[in-house]
Amino acid sequence: MATETGSTVPRRQLGRHLRQLREEARMTVRAAADALEWSTPKIWRIETGATSMRSLDVEAMCRVYGASPEITEALMGLAKETKGRGWWHSYGDAIPEWFELYVGLEAAAARLRKYEAQLIPGLLQTKAYATRVFEVARPDLNAEEIDRSVALRLGRQALLARTTPRAPQVDIMLDEAVLRRGVDAEQLTHLVTVSRQPNVSLRVVPFSVDLHRSSMTNGAFTILDFDEGREPSIIYSDGLTGALYLDKPAEVEAYGAVWSATEKKALSEAQSRKLIASIAEEQT
Repeated sequence: MATETGSTVPRRQLGRHLRQLREEARMTVRAAADALEWSTPKIWRIETGATSMRSLDVEAMCRVYGASPEITEALMGLAKETKGRGWWHSYGDAIPEWFELYVGLEAAAARLRKYEAQLIPGLLQTKAYATRVFEVARPDLNAEEIDRSVALRLGRQALLARTTPRAPQVDIMLDEAVLRRGVDAEQLTHLVTVSRQPNVSLRVVPFSVDLHRSSMTNGAFTILDFDEGREPSIIYSDGLTGALYLDKPAEVEAYGAVWSATEKKALSEAQSRKLIASIAEEQT
């Protein structure tokens, strides 16, 4: 598991425990930063699981928050697990820091639910399609940098067929517009092929559907569910320069309701494959 998920889950677990201790101590982030002589961004990064931790730093935080010796010892032990490195670290600066957290969570999830209104999801992209996406989205990258970014994206796709740990269930809903904008026959055929995997469900929301609840979001979101007790469900949505992570129960429930409502509007898996295949035939 360590090579698949890196330190992402331990970092988030440690961050939640430290945030809870701070809140129980009735300390603001600013007050905690002042007491520890750190910056407020450093506290935020720790509490959101965006960085690894030294045991000595955890001990210092526990001391400021008034944690018991038993809790301090347990969290210092957890800190040692935050230094694990996932396979994606070998790609260096090809992966933005704000996206690195998502890659680890994606690798650790038991189920992924994705809605997309503009692009084929990275887990289902062909090399040619991914290359075009990076060429348009990142005109500042040179050919070598694009190749590394594409290699990272294709590397993520290994989780669809992995056996250890068990591959996640991946449920994807695409707006029909995704299939008709800049998508070639090769990519469409690939969608049909991947959609036949037992752990992949691909459904299309057709043009015939009027406004629906997912169209009221920013156009894309992912719900990540984990094995019970490992990590609470998380909502992920990215943008040009950063990402949004939501994990409050009310937030997860709201996106879950949007997903359920959109499912009722989508074509069945068989109907979706038929539509995708027909669009592919139009291009040949």
